[in-house]
Amino acid sequence: MKLQQNHFRDALREGRVQIGLWIGLPDPNVAEAVAAAGFDWLLFDAEHAPNDPQTILDQLRAVAAYPVHGIVRPVEADCALVKQYLDIGAQTLLIPMIDTREQAELMVRAMRYPPEGIRGMGPALARASRWNQIEDYVNLANGQLCLLVQAETQQAMRRLTEIANVEGVDGVFFGPVDLSASMGLRGQPNHPEVQRAILEGIATVRAAGKAAGVLAADRECARKYLHAGAQFVAVGSDATLLVKAARELIRAFRPQDESPPPQNQSAY
Repeated sequence: MKLQQNHFRDALREGRVQIGLWIGLPDPNVAEAVAAAGFDWLLFDAEHAPNDPQTILDQLRAVAAYPVHGIVRPVEADCALVKQYLDIGAQTLLIPMIDTREQAELMVRAMRYPPEGIRGMGPALARASRWNQIEDYVNLANGQLCLLVQAETQQAMRRLTEIANVEGVDGVFFGPVDLSASMGLRGQPNHPEVQRAILEGIATVRAAGKAAGVLAADRECARKYLHAGAQFVAVGSDATLLVKAARELIRAFRPQDESPPPQNQSAY
């Protein structure tokens, strides 16, 4: 049995755009239902959604048969959680709230087996190695992992060049909602100052030779980020799509219900 190639990471290194969808509903049926829709990647969120390693494992299994890459976002930049998510089979992690070069460097080490890193050795119990059935897994695993870090505070933006230049960081993802709050513009991710910071951040990350990413449920905004050079862009989320479709359906039968839908202000 051979180790699966990380095609998502390869695409980023080759400069190819990867379009994704955010998954927050902790159900493998939801994950599988969208797995064949045509997205390049699905992000399974354990920061703001009620996920844990077991529910993430179920979702990774649900999409394994489809041509889509599963990315996992842990609740925080914790070495023990990184180890767990790698062991259940995630090859790409998106780590939230990385504000300094030192934090990014620690996550690089957490992603790798010694001597390059500090990931604990437990392949016999790990789905990632197919329980020691993937030949030479412990010597090949480091070469197929992808680390994405989130810059979502003013502190991170000030140190963005340092963070992006950390060896082992494959990409930097911008969180517009958290960044807007950090800038004193809470709930205004589309404010011109926030947008300017993100566009400048994309340029900074690309100048460092790394991939830039962002989430934008608004299609024109997503196209703007792509035009600016973002390579991995999430263009929506499962919960938002469901709510929008449900509201549109009921309004077709109750047109008097014209209350505006809630703004898309989820803390991605």
